[in-house]
Amino acid sequence: MKCRHCGSEPDIPFIDLGNSPPSNAYLTEMQLRAPEKWYPLRVVVCSNCWLAQTEDHLGEEELFSDDYAYFSSYSDSWLRHAQDYVAKVTERFHLGSQSLVAEVAANDGYLLQFVQARSIPCYGVEPSAGVASAAREKGIDIVQDFFGKDLASRLAAQGRQADLLAANNVLAHVPDINDFLAGFVALLKPDGVATFEFPHLMNLVAQVQFDTIYHEHYSYLSLTAVHGIFRANGLSIFDVEELETHGGSLRVFAQNARSGVHKPRPEVAAFLKRESVAGLTSHDYYAGFQARADHVKNAFLEFLLEAKRAGKKVAAYGAAAKGNTLLNYAGVRPDLLAYVVDRNPAKQGKFLPGSRIPIVAEEYLRNDRPQWVVLLPWNLKKELMHQLSYVHEWGGRFVTAVPALTVA
Repeated sequence: MKCRHCGSEPDIPFIDLGNSPPSNAYLTEMQLRAPEKWYPLRVVVCSNCWLAQTEDHLGEEELFSDDYAYFSSYSDSWLRHAQDYVAKVTERFHLGSQSLVAEVAANDGYLLQFVQARSIPCYGVEPSAGVASAAREKGIDIVQDFFGKDLASRLAAQGRQADLLAANNVLAHVPDINDFLAGFVALLKPDGVATFEFPHLMNLVAQVQFDTIYHEHYSYLSLTAVHGIFRANGLSIFDVEELETHGGSLRVFAQNARSGVHKPRPEVAAFLKRESVAGLTSHDYYAGFQARADHVKNAFLEFLLEAKRAGKKVAAYGAAAKGNTLLNYAGVRPDLLAYVVDRNPAKQGKFLPGSRIPIVAEEYLRNDRPQWVVLLPWNLKKELMHQLSYVHEWGGRFVTAVPALTVA
């Protein structure tokens, strides 16, 4: 394969997670009778531009179909994060009734609802019909299409250039990262600002977050890689912030490289130096990650096997994509993990891809009273332990597998 950005041959192996189906391809009961498509799941790194990336096997149309089941609004902490973001950018960039805000990958309107509440004109771009429909039910204008230079140029020709373009947790999801970023240059007003949020590669490595690797994530991003890719596509980064979301993320602020309205803050250079000192631009940085991931996987599998031998019932919470990566890499099936609970009605009554573990509503957990509840979206551990605190009433305990097996 060729690097998605620079076209070089990615030459550093990072991790091989075997084969798995797409992590958000949830199954109906009828589909259980049919075979599933499994694809290799390997990540390699390009030492020319330092972009970590999955090998090419699936296109975005297959991964982000009309029945795509990820709805952002089912996480209370993520809604608070979105509301806080809107408050901050509104103040910092003086957004008001004369401004125009657009969000790429608007999902179910989780963020734009807070822009709309401030009477700031806005619209979203979202390719998946199900979540786009949910956004429209909130009264949000949605352009249902995949974002890239062509769509951005058409929107700009319609007078829909934005003062602020938001792109939360989508940069890692695009196969053609150059075309995607060219769209931002086309759709920004001359003095407009684009913000991007994405999980930080350094946290993935440090915290052994291998379960955040799945086919929908084409790229695993550092500021070093993003800085170079943005510059090559006509964007310049003028600020960067660290976030706690998704196990540790970055928020970068960018502008058209020709505008120069916003002077680069010293945090950008300091963060690039930090990554360099950590060794991110060396082959050694990526060595050994496979063995560390295998240790986490094996510890989790041993826990499930011991629970079964002891006659203890184990359930899970959160039919999340990261959980599917963990379960499929570990080879877990319903004999070791009886079911997974999820608040999203679009997932309830279906089955996890690969493992084929049933997805149930929370009431099932209350009635079943298992001894162990595995929190698959470990990044929401605090929120979920508060939400499910009643599990302690029958002596149940919570388990997380990443970055190491813990019981609470």
